[in-house]
Amino acid sequence: MSALSTQEKLLRARAASAELALLTTEQKNTLLLAMADALEAHEKSILAANHEDVQNSGLEGAMRDRLLLTAQRIQDIASGVRDVAALPDPVGETLAEWTKANGLRIRKVRVPLGVVGIIYESRPNVTVDTAVLALKTGNAIVLRGGKEAAHSNQGLVEIMTGVPGVPEGAIELLDSSSRQSVHELIKARGLVDVIIPRGGAGLITFVTENSSVPVIETGAGNCHIFVDESADFDMADRIVINAKTQRPSVCNAAEKLLVHERVAAEYVPRIAKKLIESGVEVRGDGKARSLAAGLKVGPASEQDWHEEYLRLCMAVAVVANVDDAIAHINRYSTRHSDAIVTQNEVNARKFLRGVDSAAVYWNASTRFTDGAEFGFGAEMGISTQKLHCRGPFALAELTSSKYEIVGNGQVR
Repeated sequence: MSALSTQEKLLRARAASAELALLTTEQKNTLLLAMADALEAHEKSILAANHEDVQNSGLEGAMRDRLLLTAQRIQDIASGVRDVAALPDPVGETLAEWTKANGLRIRKVRVPLGVVGIIYESRPNVTVDTAVLALKTGNAIVLRGGKEAAHSNQGLVEIMTGVPGVPEGAIELLDSSSRQSVHELIKARGLVDVIIPRGGAGLITFVTENSSVPVIETGAGNCHIFVDESADFDMADRIVINAKTQRPSVCNAAEKLLVHERVAAEYVPRIAKKLIESGVEVRGDGKARSLAAGLKVGPASEQDWHEEYLRLCMAVAVVANVDDAIAHINRYSTRHSDAIVTQNEVNARKFLRGVDSAAVYWNASTRFTDGAEFGFGAEMGISTQKLHCRGPFALAELTSSKYEIVGNGQVR
């Protein structure tokens, strides 16, 4: 990108936010559709930049997979942009409206947040997803991606900002070669309205503890599945295998399995065998290891139950009942996504109410906690906090509100 300093880029973003807030829905959608076409048209240059990043990254396993772009992934990214264009525009929506006895007409409407800063690790798809969500909601965005994806991010931002009609400063990419740009971004109170950290627990903790700009905290995913005593075992098998193995590197993959003690003798060896055959390292507590062959030594410490594995690894524990499962999850989970498999509606409702997580499932895989799967087109992240937004957040959560009051000369 250009040699502009972080401060200069933030000033450009602040100026662009005023212009973006005035764009009509039709104008924003036209820009988004043009961006989707441009991304597809520049597939070869995107793949070349990404290949350079991957070759030089030194990353392996899940982290390498997150960095990697393919022709199909570029197509999926472009499709996601078109999905966002097709969604309703929340900006200008009337949230409430009433008239006072004195004749004042009061209307609460959605408005853009202004300038959104996002700090994330080496996932080039996040560059596009977050930029288009910001544009759709009339926000400027300042991107600070991981250094391993520097060439990919630069290419993607150049393509998006090269679309005719995109205001200068609407999408700014900060230098990722040092941490200085992170420090400058999270201290830019007055220029930046909100910071969104996406990545591992270390990054999120650092930003939330050091930012002077308000933060929407996204969370790591230490996700659980509880197989209750009335569970359909075939259904449980499908859900557990999918949630663990379909894409183990993502935050909504299941990391822990809890099994009701009344079915543990039958179900633990059954599911352990299937997980091991799927290439999963299966750990277990004392009860689980006594029931199934092939399990590794159980979690070595209390802290291991808190770990987000992000790989083909799963820990299994035997619990007494649904109350025990809820207590275990609320103690160890990251309050992201947790599931119960059961035919007992009373237990299911207790679990749905009792588990304090952003997304709680009954008879479904945790892998559905995703903006696109929820019908949002894309997402800014999965919020595990409770203020402003929780769970996958996208267009509506990128807005604030203001009151428009119309009178005819009233004074107080």
